[in-house]
Amino acid sequence: MERRVEEQRGLFYEEFDEGVRYLHRPGRTITEADNVLFTTLTMNAQSLHLDEAWSEGQPFGERLVNSMLTLSTLVGLSVAQLTQGTIVANLGFGDIAFPAPMHHGDTLYAETVVTAKRLSASRPGQGIVTLNHTGRNQHGEIVATAVRSTLVWCKGAQP
Repeated sequence: MERRVEEQRGLFYEEFDEGVRYLHRPGRTITEADNVLFTTLTMNAQSLHLDEAWSEGQPFGERLVNSMLTLSTLVGLSVAQLTQGTIVANLGFGDIAFPAPMHHGDTLYAETVVTAKRLSASRPGQGIVTLNHTGRNQHGEIVATAVRSTLVWCKGAQP
């Protein structure tokens, strides 16, 4: 008897429903090492992320997590549940905001609401899905939001 094989994947176009709220778990604790590595890898020499002495004199009194690391992690936390292997492309990001900072040692939790979907007019077998991502720290405080437009495969159309 042959056993069924299941491969982890995201959702196909038909499986996305508007208004559904996906909670992506587990969260990700952002360490000082994560922040320094990301900041230096991306050539962002902002003192607010790298210079502890300088940052002590700034309004938050310490270095903050690079907001681009927060955004990247927010989106990354959604991949396994929503788009792993079913995405064709990210089409764009909008309405990105960082209402509160992330600090070293904070844990980021992500959630996503599907706000729109439509079949692509120019790419048969693909659809456009709009995702509203929200990131919260371990205290439930919103630290990041972003709207992402994605192009995903329809069932049976993926090569």
